[in-house]
Amino acid sequence: MDTSARPAHAPDSHPKLPARKVGILLANLGTPDGTSYWPMRRYLNEFLSDQRVIDYPKWKWQPILQGIVLTKRPFASGKAYESIWNHEEGESPLATITKAQTAAVTAKMQAQYGDQVMVDYCMRYGNPSTKSKVQAMVKAGCDRILFCPLYPQYAGATTATANDQFFRALMEEKWQPATRTLPPYFDDPAYIDALAQSVTRAYAAKETAPDLLVCSYHGLPERYLHEGDPYHCQCQKTTRLLKEKLGWADDRIMTTFQSKFGPEEWLKPYTVEEVARQATAGKKRIAVIAPAFSADCIETLEEINEEIRESFEHAGGEEFTYIPCLNDDAAHIDALCGQITRNLAGWLS
Repeated sequence: MDTSARPAHAPDSHPKLPARKVGILLANLGTPDGTSYWPMRRYLNEFLSDQRVIDYPKWKWQPILQGIVLTKRPFASGKAYESIWNHEEGESPLATITKAQTAAVTAKMQAQYGDQVMVDYCMRYGNPSTKSKVQAMVKAGCDRILFCPLYPQYAGATTATANDQFFRALMEEKWQPATRTLPPYFDDPAYIDALAQSVTRAYAAKETAPDLLVCSYHGLPERYLHEGDPYHCQCQKTTRLLKEKLGWADDRIMTTFQSKFGPEEWLKPYTVEEVARQATAGKKRIAVIAPAFSADCIETLEEINEEIRESFEHAGGEEFTYIPCLNDDAAHIDALCGQITRNLAGWLS
């Protein structure tokens, strides 16, 4: 139903304006449109050209990216995506899950605020683009937007680049909405509780409890830590708070980092090496959880549940349990909506 109207006291020549709303825009990393060479190349080119992700000078990095990396990597990445692809929906699992999260958040927000809010999602790379969703919200009458990067821990290569893209989209709007960005929620008690619930459920389903829980976070070059990025510290705190929530001793849980790319030293220990070391040291049953990912994706479904599992088993590990991301679990949605509600304070009551 069209609810647009001219402002009070405006002349008949004034254009009609849509009813005012508050936009809630969820944002995740992104996904290729398909697994074949060209969709993969387009996606990887956008992702790996982002200087928040790879901060080498363009004159040095772009010839390597365009001439070497994008010649071969789309084939390997496409094969990896193909192994997890949601063929029924014609999309990656990340896209499927993000849609489900958005639907769940929409239901709770509209139950709380009615038609005062508009909830949608975008991707930093690929589709639907941040720009297209900002344009749609402004057109629909959103004069305030809460932008919500779905990353519990802040990193320049995740939260900051999502925010960058949001601000770039705002630069093209004639009438910019007022904006807020959701802060990291790595130490939010509701988020920690949701993680703990997922671990407890996974352990309850096992006849014998795993010897070790590995909290595997996406990696970053180690120098980012020394340059002021708080990601490493926030990951360590997430693990500590999860351990305390579960009431565990220190030797039952550990922090590792995955997805190393390029020649630099990255945050350690590396998950793929550490799980093999633990197997060799006698930890024959382990569970792996990925607290930095709000939704299962290529790094969890393929890298953890295939590559890292294989490393563990080749080293003599006997039982590998992957604990899925929180996805659209009810406790996770409650935690997200709690964050959103607090950050809407003053805009909506």
